[in-house]
Amino acid sequence: MDWFPDRLQSWLAERGQPAYRAGQIRQWILRRRVDEFDQMTDLPKELRAQLAGEFFLWSSRPVAHQRADDGTEKLLLELSDRERIECVLLRDDRHHRTACISTQVGCGMGCAFCASGLGGLIRNLTTGEILEQLLHLDRLLPPGERLSHIVVMGMGEPLANLDRLLPALASATDSQGLGIGARRVTISTVGLPAGIARLADASVQYHLAISLHAPDDALRNQLVPANRAVGIRALLEAADGYFQKTGRRITYEYVLIEGVNAEPRHARGLAALLRGRKALVNLIPLNPVPELPYRPPPWNQIERFVQLLQAGGVNVHVRYRKGDQIEAACGQLRRRTVINCSCSPAQPENPPAPTPTGDNKEAS
Repeated sequence: MDWFPDRLQSWLAERGQPAYRAGQIRQWILRRRVDEFDQMTDLPKELRAQLAGEFFLWSSRPVAHQRADDGTEKLLLELSDRERIECVLLRDDRHHRTACISTQVGCGMGCAFCASGLGGLIRNLTTGEILEQLLHLDRLLPPGERLSHIVVMGMGEPLANLDRLLPALASATDSQGLGIGARRVTISTVGLPAGIARLADASVQYHLAISLHAPDDALRNQLVPANRAVGIRALLEAADGYFQKTGRRITYEYVLIEGVNAEPRHARGLAALLRGRKALVNLIPLNPVPELPYRPPPWNQIERFVQLLQAGGVNVHVRYRKGDQIEAACGQLRRRTVINCSCSPAQPENPPAPTPTGDNKEAS
């Protein structure tokens, strides 16, 4: 769908079609859930045939669809080059219908606990491939329901593919498109300061979530290797700049891993790091990946972590895991299907585990 909408407008103009035809086609694609040009019944039949001869409505197709008891649904999409990506539909309450989408095939960030990066980065997704994820997920909803939120938290590093992500989000947030409010879009990044600055300069009101996962550089370098070239200080400065330009509170995501980053001293260090900043810490108990040795901490340890952050003056929220039954953690379903495919490359070795920074006997 990379021809939409820019190439479509020029293509219609070259054929002498009135400008409003582009709006009609946009409505059919983004609002009315059609799968073929011939279903666009308010267009002349000849124009529908011309469109079908020139463009493909879909460059991706679902090859696996999983459902969990909590309402979460996950799609594995196969792209035109046979690469595969994942996207997830989250049902949070009576009204929230959130699409979690990917921006890359694989990921080059190498986070120690994440399935997406185990096979490395294959390529960036195109604008059309990003947009199509939203359309596929929208079609999982019954008539009368629409997507209400977008989280760019799937496979890949979004700020490494902004040139293609931003046009896709523009179509999603356009009142004539999917109509999802910009303030209901969250972009999650491991923290690329140049990308954060560029996003701030784009004059958008998207929410920024930074995957922090550690209170200091020594531990973050092990969990998030990209930090070695950045450092937490530069990352926080970029986040502060984003807040100053947009007024949007920053969320710091923190995946809790037993024996690695979930001890009381980590909570105290995190509180000291964020003290005085208008921020929210989103604590995420690890969604385990079978190939990796990490596990979430017990609930009493999570509760103590929350108490220490609150005592340090930090706003905190615990995000309960959804979709465990359907391997909803980024990259799990894709990785399993690729490994089981006869044409897939050999499975890479597991990366070394970060050195534990304490044990569960630490005094609280």
